[in-house]
Amino acid sequence: MLRKFYRRECDSPKFQHFSYNREDMNPQPRILVMGAGGIGGLVSATLTEIGAAVTAVSTNGEIRAAVDKAGFRVVDEGEERTVRGWVSPAPEGKYDLCILATQPPNVEDAARTALPHLADDAEVVVLQNGLCEERIAAIVGESRVIGAIVAWGASMPQPGVYERTAAGGFQIGRLSGQIDPELRRVGELLEAIGPVTLTQNLRGARWSKLALNCAVSSLGTIAGERLGPIVRVRKYRRLALEAMTECVAVAKAEGVQLEKVAGTLDLEWIALSEADRVAAGSVSLTAKHALLLAVGLRYRRMRSSMLAAIERGRTPAIDFLNGEVVSRGAKHGIATPVNARIVDTVWKIAKGEVKSSRDTLDKVCAGE
Repeated sequence: MLRKFYRRECDSPKFQHFSYNREDMNPQPRILVMGAGGIGGLVSATLTEIGAAVTAVSTNGEIRAAVDKAGFRVVDEGEERTVRGWVSPAPEGKYDLCILATQPPNVEDAARTALPHLADDAEVVVLQNGLCEERIAAIVGESRVIGAIVAWGASMPQPGVYERTAAGGFQIGRLSGQIDPELRRVGELLEAIGPVTLTQNLRGARWSKLALNCAVSSLGTIAGERLGPIVRVRKYRRLALEAMTECVAVAKAEGVQLEKVAGTLDLEWIALSEADRVAAGSVSLTAKHALLLAVGLRYRRMRSSMLAAIERGRTPAIDFLNGEVVSRGAKHGIATPVNARIVDTVWKIAKGEVKSSRDTLDKVCAGE
């Protein structure tokens, strides 16, 4: 049970439920973080700071060497700090909790690698964008899967350096919708990183985040820019709205009740109506542009992790984002031409056939 994460005393009231004293006789909680990129590195550093015994795992030798030499170098709100730790090429021993922080194309392999090293009652936290919980449930069992929707941003500008690019926390839940003590305890642990809310509608929350990622992450990848400059351009916002509208239509066909993103962004409302398409200057359409602009500027420093993956020669996560909309839309007979163009373009970028640029994004806008 995750009760092993906690002790009665702590160094800080904020962490009283899960901070750990290295001099206690009880063993430290052993946490396995699969992945040491932007998100995984910041998660590993923060949980290490509060006293957990964290093993971060990465197949990237440069990351391992950088962290082993200088620790996790964290940049958060302009302040820099170093957290002593290490990154291993593979898990060893047994762990009380596993956090999957790889890119989506690697998440199933990561779960298979971790599984033999998990205690019988260990939970598995899925941080990936997309709809990965079902994939991981097929590997480790649905009862131990916790989905954690990440509402903050981080990047790794160089190996071992982790920059928090947007504030926020997590929304966590189970596929069953059950809110149980173990879910709450994992939530308390993640509070060290950012505010946590619990949801009984994980699928609805995931689909809402998917719709946002289909716009934000994919357009950032195609343009090769951070989010802020992109959302300031009206035709790019319109493309984002079209992609999100297709996603909402497919989600409804899947029987999903969408949740508001971060408690504020209502995807069903932001989806384009026929009236929006007829009246280009309608009050409704103007309001949707304004809301998308406000959200984009809030996360203006965010840079697509999918773009970073392509730059490092890795497989992009596009099939787990816009590709999910296209494939599930086809199953329901729903046309998804905007998302299909985005998928095709991102793969061309990954294969070196075209470059990330505004010119490339303009062609997607024009339907080319």
